[in-house]
Amino acid sequence: MNKNKLKRSSRDKSLNGVCGGIAEFCGISSFGIRLIFILTMPVSLIIYIILSNILDENTSLSV
Repeated sequence: MNKNKLKRSSRDKSLNGVCGGIAEFCGISSFGIRLIFILTMPVSLIIYIILSNILDENTSLSV
């Protein structure tokens, strides 16, 4: 069971840290997540806005 929760990134953020948070959660590059969000733009914009309002910011400073 994965104990990590999906949170906005406090280290890897361009706008609100949603893509960086998804990348940290999945363990992949944030560039890939951002590219997927750009390529699926009309739908992903709505998802991004919802996630930026729902997700808490990751305040842990673990590396």
